[in-house]
Amino acid sequence: MSYVLAASAEMLYTDLPMVERVEKIHARGLGVEIWDWTQHDLHELAETGATFYSMTGYIEGDLLEEDGIARFLETARESVEASKIIECVRLNVHGTGLDSNGQAIRKRESVTAAERSTARDTLARLADLGAETGATFMLENLNLLVDHPGTPFGRAEDTVELVSSIDNPHLQLNLDLYHAQIGEGNLVELIREAFPWIGEIQVADVPGRLEPGKGEINYSRIAQELHTLEFDGVVGLEGWASGKSGAALDAFTAIFRP
Repeated sequence: MSYVLAASAEMLYTDLPMVERVEKIHARGLGVEIWDWTQHDLHELAETGATFYSMTGYIEGDLLEEDGIARFLETARESVEASKIIECVRLNVHGTGLDSNGQAIRKRESVTAAERSTARDTLARLADLGAETGATFMLENLNLLVDHPGTPFGRAEDTVELVSSIDNPHLQLNLDLYHAQIGEGNLVELIREAFPWIGEIQVADVPGRLEPGKGEINYSRIAQELHTLEFDGVVGLEGWASGKSGAALDAFTAIFRP
């Protein structure tokens, strides 16, 4: 197995303080992922000794509006500095800022060709920031039907198009298969198409965003494909536990670490 496994401390062991969640995931030999770093004591998390593979790479802003672009890039730089505390080199971004409920702050049902070009230019500047600072930013796809309606560039089709057109190693894809299954499906072919630009693959089952094995996605087939392709990035569980968090992690690792 050439890839590494991680799990979101935001969605597991939710009855515990964040530092204890991190410790429990780390004790299983897994990497850890967090979301909005401003909500956590990063120095406290760093003391756990855990390896952090992903955190939010911006706090405000978007890819399209003049004021949003400025805030997007400004808070991306702030996120890079924060990431150094926990030595997290992958920073996750989306097509627009999301509120505390994960909803697009500036919703759009469609974008023009000019706006797509603006988004590409913004992401190219983000990639340059990554090259300057040694960070790697990842653009994540989101589903528009259930969880994130109105998010521009939410579909995997959009994120692949944008990241591949820039083709800078400091801007990669965070290919979330839960979101892709809801919005697009055809996951194995999607992985093959996007493969040159994938830094991380996030997994959870559909419906319910639960651990693999609780829904319709054939994650054993996904794992087989990743082995065939010799994927060497991160596979992250970003889903809720249907029961105990430990059992959810057991199910995840049984499929992806056979």
